[in-house]
Amino acid sequence: MKGWSLATRIVSSVLAVVSISLLALSIAVAGFTRYEITERLDNSLQEVSERLQATIATQPHGPRSDNVAWVPDVGPRTLAYQVVDPAGHVVLRSQNAPVEPFVPDMRTGFADTPNFRVYVAAPTTTAYRVLVGEPTLHRRGATWRATAIAVVPILVFLPVIWFLVRLIVRRALRPLERLHDEMQSRGSGNLRPVPSLDLPVELISIQHAVNTLLSRLETALSTERAFAASAAHELRNPLAALLAQVQMLGRMVPAESEMGRRVGIIVDRTRRLGRTVEKLLQFSRASSGVAFRRDRFDLLAVLHVLVDDLWHNPGDGRGMDMTTNGISHIFVHGDMDATGILIRNLLENALLHGKDAAAVHVSVMPDGSIDITNDCPALMPATLARLTSPFVRGGSTARGSGLGLAIANNIARQMDVRLRLRSPLAGQDRGFGVSLLFPDPEITMTPEEE
Repeated sequence: MKGWSLATRIVSSVLAVVSISLLALSIAVAGFTRYEITERLDNSLQEVSERLQATIATQPHGPRSDNVAWVPDVGPRTLAYQVVDPAGHVVLRSQNAPVEPFVPDMRTGFADTPNFRVYVAAPTTTAYRVLVGEPTLHRRGATWRATAIAVVPILVFLPVIWFLVRLIVRRALRPLERLHDEMQSRGSGNLRPVPSLDLPVELISIQHAVNTLLSRLETALSTERAFAASAAHELRNPLAALLAQVQMLGRMVPAESEMGRRVGIIVDRTRRLGRTVEKLLQFSRASSGVAFRRDRFDLLAVLHVLVDDLWHNPGDGRGMDMTTNGISHIFVHGDMDATGILIRNLLENALLHGKDAAAVHVSVMPDGSIDITNDCPALMPATLARLTSPFVRGGSTARGSGLGLAIANNIARQMDVRLRLRSPLAGQDRGFGVSLLFPDPEITMTPEEE
């Protein structure tokens, strides 16, 4: 499931509601403003027309024919008027009015022409009628200006609303972010209780529940670690004593005799039992969270110690070839002891199941990953996919417990290490390889390589 942010969802939802509401309000305000402006302009037009009609009625002889009333400062937005006689001829007009009447139909009221909004005044006793026209350009401009004055501030305020909503939501969710950071830091083995964070009431119960869970988890892990340590001590000593007694018995009887052969079988089985018990204890430690610590250490130093130890261990019998590619240090964060168990199991697995005459190759790659390869028959994809499960083996006849890769995989998951198995090796039809990549390695090159 794709992750999502609570703060982003709240901000987006609130802004969506506010924006839609403001847009609806803007449309309503624009419509209301347009209606009001139109009504006011019509009222003004009617008032001017009726006053001119009244003025003409008071004239003793009425207007003169074909006169143009030259009014100063007349422009394309100025009101225009006409005085029309009973025969329909314009006897007086302003210089911005047309020569012919605005409308042929002289009915009292409003009328629209392509260039004017006209009001025809009611006739008086003089029988002359006054027509006053407002230019459409002026009316349209006045309507748009009034609408813009009413709507633009609402739209301009949207970014301010976005900033305020984002600021308020972020500040309100800051305690939740602090709780999130504290809980996330405990995903890597930090099992300390979450400290007091001045949380709101809704989050205090979550903090208490998390602290209770962490306390129980710490107790469970401590119990498992103590059990593994105690079991290791209690099992190793009796097995070591048993092996010593059997070896002493072997020296007391001839090796070629029936008794000597039986003693040899007991010694071999006791050693195998000891190795199996050791692997079971390692598996128990790995399953109990031994690798959750996050200390900084040099991975390459651990690798050198393990390779040197196994190289000089005659029990493992095969050689190792190690290449560092000019890297002197690889600093990573994790548990050094658990890392030793992880890499040792991989090396022992390569030595145990590799071909007798072929060395195990250990390479430190330029990106800080560790690559371990050995020669062996290629594994089937289905077998390779199950190889990290406990007690699963790849079909080899070597004496192994089937726990080495399971232990390594458990520790790798706890340390957020990417462990990748492959078989056959690239460009070959046989071989087995394991690569380890620790998160965020700090690589230091030797001076001549830098």
